[in-house]
Amino acid sequence: MADRILGFTIPGRAARGRVVRLDSTLNEILAAHAYPEPVARIVAETLVLTALLGALFREDEGQLTVQAKGEGGQLKLLVADWRLGELRGYASQDLDRRFAPLDEGRSASLEALLGKGYLAITLDQTASSERYQGIVELGRDTLEAAAQGYFENSEQLPTLVRLAAHRGADGRWSAGGMIVQHLPRAEDGAARLHVESGQEHWAHVEALASTVTPDELTDAGLSLDALLWRLFNEDEVRVLPEIAISRGCRCSVEHIRNVLGQFPEEERAEMRNADGVIAVDCEFCSKQFLLEI
Repeated sequence: MADRILGFTIPGRAARGRVVRLDSTLNEILAAHAYPEPVARIVAETLVLTALLGALFREDEGQLTVQAKGEGGQLKLLVADWRLGELRGYASQDLDRRFAPLDEGRSASLEALLGKGYLAITLDQTASSERYQGIVELGRDTLEAAAQGYFENSEQLPTLVRLAAHRGADGRWSAGGMIVQHLPRAEDGAARLHVESGQEHWAHVEALASTVTPDELTDAGLSLDALLWRLFNEDEVRVLPEIAISRGCRCSVEHIRNVLGQFPEEERAEMRNADGVIAVDCEFCSKQFLLEI
């Protein structure tokens, strides 16, 4: 029931969406870093958002990256990417800053984590080698609100985003999320958005989707199908084949060697230490690779 994305459509309401839940994949990614709880939580939410957005595109459309960069907060950079069902991400901390104590059950605000900055969503298309990017300022209290602001400013489709992360008593994390969008025209050729009936359809879907709770999004005992039924049982919901999610850090000795091989020898010489070894750090998996090349 976890580490899956389930896509769905509500054809009678001209809506589509994705719902995701992360467990083992999330904990594998977090285990590579000794994050304090506020950082682990925002990384988890970022991974959920990245999976939701990445799954909206076809498998052959390339890589989707979500990146938040700020100044004046306790994080300098927050990044995650999605490719072919593989997910990875990390946060770069400002170790000179410390987190203020939080009340039980409260999350650190986005401003406390990142300060002033921006959220960028980038799609690198494999087939055409083209890049599409949307950017929005971070001036929201949560990542969920920042993502909502991105769609309000960068997209033409009414969209609802929900993100949640939970750490259990055993220290393990679970996370989940949902994105629902209203399409310009229904599958059966129904009214466009500017027509009153189209607005009523979206208001109906948005009202139902807004009732989803963080507990429902992260509850491993509640299947994604059951969650959709709980939310939208008044309408016909068509589900799409599930997409499995796995941790997908792509660093390897072979990959790094190939990348270094593209640099001129003069530049590689500058990278070598006194022992003639090039040290390469992977921020995603928190490993260092030592290569003689």
